[in-house]
Amino acid sequence: MSTPRYLITGGAGFIGSNIVAALVAAGERVRVLDNLATGMWENLDGISSSSAVERIEGDIRDPEAVAKAAAGVEVVFHEAALGSVPRSVEDPVTSDAVNVGGTVTVLDVARRVGVRRVVFAASSSAYGETPVLPKREDMSPMPLSPYAVTKLACESYCRVFSSIYGLETMCLRYFNVFGPHQTPEGPYAAAIPRFVDAALAGRPIRIFGDGEQTRDFCFVDNAVRANLLAATSPRKLAGEVVNIAGGRCVSLNALCVEIGRVLGRTPAVEHGPPRPGDVRHSLADVSLARELLGYEPSVRWEDGIAPTVAYLEALRSRGPAEAARRSAEMRAQSPRESASVAGAMSNVVALFR
Repeated sequence: MSTPRYLITGGAGFIGSNIVAALVAAGERVRVLDNLATGMWENLDGISSSSAVERIEGDIRDPEAVAKAAAGVEVVFHEAALGSVPRSVEDPVTSDAVNVGGTVTVLDVARRVGVRRVVFAASSSAYGETPVLPKREDMSPMPLSPYAVTKLACESYCRVFSSIYGLETMCLRYFNVFGPHQTPEGPYAAAIPRFVDAALAGRPIRIFGDGEQTRDFCFVDNAVRANLLAATSPRKLAGEVVNIAGGRCVSLNALCVEIGRVLGRTPAVEHGPPRPGDVRHSLADVSLARELLGYEPSVRWEDGIAPTVAYLEALRSRGPAEAARRSAEMRAQSPRESASVAGAMSNVVALFR
């Protein structure tokens, strides 16, 4: 059996597992490294060709585990991280150790074992409370949280490893990615799965602040497509940073209205005090990603709510494995959803045939 061409760190997590599914659908064999701290193998149970996925349980801070996972691969999608702004505010030391220390280990092992390219999951939190909208990559970063600092530091490491060692890297600054395989559990859950889960359970949706803060929500298929485009780009990459987003902003109050429309009922909403480290407004300029990668946000955030609701309904009633299978079935039955990554998938197939 051939060696997988791709390694996905954090491949049992939210975005990582969606990248795995897209690559396998394109006919690729892949390898996944995950310590299962926030991910779960059940996220991969919806993949029909399970034999195409090699699973390794290990930590990105462990050079031996990373070396085992990276052996023979050409491209690493580095998705593994300890996410959440609030988590980093409570425990900045661990966030730094995992996000910065783990990323340096991944980059160092990658250049030593001959990996050609690393695509890094960066974060729009690096912009912080810059007053100008939309956010452009040439703006000075103003991180407001330890999490944002860790992601910004990793961007610098990617550039340094490209300039010193010749390891190709690209940093994708995600803006509020959401969709299937993103879970609502725990105090650090993201807004959309937390809001949808509350509405499904008949609980009030809790918003921190007045709800007029805005976000550039990006359905996960857009982020997956960006990763595949970065992996297959013919350019010589050297640590470039690009925004990956929907390119439109919406208030949290308007988001609740849309969730209610999909569910067919108006959810109750309650407001609490704002959280430290949260930015007020966020909107991305994606023109650089369009120029360098041919990226376009193919799926509008509104069109991503229904498949997200369906996944979370299945998660509540049948558990993560069945929810993953349900999500895979919906993608197979929906040309609109599968079309969002079709272009990048064709790049993957054409590049290696």
